[in-house]
Amino acid sequence: MQTGFTVDTAGPGLYEITPRIARWLSGQGGDGVLTLFVRHTSCSLLVQENADSDVQADLRAFFDRLVPPADDARMHYLRHRAEGPDDMPAHIKAAMMPVSLSIPVDAGRMCLGTWQGVYVVEHRAAPHTRRIAAHLARG
Repeated sequence: MQTGFTVDTAGPGLYEITPRIARWLSGQGGDGVLTLFVRHTSCSLLVQENADSDVQADLRAFFDRLVPPADDARMHYLRHRAEGPDDMPAHIKAAMMPVSLSIPVDAGRMCLGTWQGVYVVEHRAAPHTRRIAAHLARG
């Protein structure tokens, strides 16, 4: 079974998509492995805590500190600057974080932990529409 999801982002941050995926899976039933793949090079997918929004804010702050915008003096070595100061840093962040996830499915439900959610992590400053491919392989 395959489908796709789109996620509209409004700038950098973590956008939870767990409920949308859960709705699709509930109609499929059965067991298997869900594979999610984001079809872009400047955002990521992540399984992360969904109970305390401070976790998401701290993660974003950490990655922004680790990889600042291209116009920051520490990033003088970057050559790819044609799409703005956030573009190459977004590619670097996407190279460090997952762009695909594999999640076990039991009886039509993701086997996530109590505080886990699935997120699109937007690394670009401008709004984007992100496309995610989803595939459920039955066991």
